[in-house]
Amino acid sequence: MQSRLDKLIVVILDGCRYDTAVAQLGFMNHLVEHQQASLLKVKSELPSNSRPLYEVLMTGVPAYENGIYSNYHAQRSKEWSLFELVKEAGGKTGAAAYHWYSELYNQAPYNRLVDRIQHQEERLIQHGIFYSEDTYPDSHLFADAHYLVNQYQPDFLVVHSMNIDDVGHKFTADSHEYVAAVNQADRLLAVYLPEWLQKGYQVVVTADHGMDAHGLHGGSLAAHREVPFYLISNKHQKLKEQTVPQLLAAPLFCWLLGIAPSEKMQDIQELMRG
Repeated sequence: MQSRLDKLIVVILDGCRYDTAVAQLGFMNHLVEHQQASLLKVKSELPSNSRPLYEVLMTGVPAYENGIYSNYHAQRSKEWSLFELVKEAGGKTGAAAYHWYSELYNQAPYNRLVDRIQHQEERLIQHGIFYSEDTYPDSHLFADAHYLVNQYQPDFLVVHSMNIDDVGHKFTADSHEYVAAVNQADRLLAVYLPEWLQKGYQVVVTADHGMDAHGLHGGSLAAHREVPFYLISNKHQKLKEQTVPQLLAAPLFCWLLGIAPSEKMQDIQELMRG
């Protein structure tokens, strides 16, 4: 049966800070310049580390309450996530993502012998292709995501890349390597995003956290917390241009999908134009 959800792809460029996105994501900024997309600045939750912020993005619940305090907390989420909400609404879910997504929403710990490719309708992420090496090429990751789009047509798909974060830790955010990784992500988006839009998807491109001049994140610096939020949707002009708390991302995704948020998600009325 055809789902009635408004289909959404959320691209998470792990470790991509806001100012570098504005400087290097030429294709994405072209869409903004021509009023085909909106760009908001998101202020990430603390601690500004990956696993806690994956949980924030998918549930809208802060770390003190959701229990995912650090990258070392390899456990299933106990909160209602976007994946559950989409399934409850009759939709189909998918992810091409780092294996921590599998641990949070399908099963933990991740077993690389059996968990790399998952197609099980009863799971929260029903169609998943997961990787466990930070150097897994973004080019392969986007190809994995496009396969899921073509083969399974998920109503909600997370596409999570790791190369920007990986080179940021190795070379710092001030390095040629970091800037080049962001620039490369833009070229990949220019290949795949038009295809996804043509198939009727809305697309968000954002990040979990940023990166500093020491190759670190996790703290309270603007370099750690300020990340981009690009929205390509026929709804994009309904949002005010403002700095958005990251806790509002999950209920915003629900609004885009046309589904009810969870009880713990915050109201997003403050984001809407009058």
